[in-house]
Amino acid sequence: MKKKRFSEEQIVRILREAESTTIETAARQHGISEQSIYRWKRQFGQMEVADVRALRQLRQENARLKKVLAERDVEVEVMKELHAKKW
Repeated sequence: MKKKRFSEEQIVRILREAESTTIETAARQHGISEQSIYRWKRQFGQMEVADVRALRQLRQENARLKKVLAERDVEVEVMKELHAKKW
């Protein structure tokens, strides 16, 4: 997986800076393309840094819960197989 150059918090800060200056100036200052700023704006548009942190925590919690659910489903299948066998 490709490593991201900027964290979500940094992206939001760059977007806030681009709102106060021009997008071209912010892109040049941070060494990114204007298209990156537009793409980030579409993704993180109205978010603040705290919102991005909360979103990341929710994504991590969701991934953890999906893993727990998958493990539970495997255990249920094993128990069904054991109970289905005739001794």
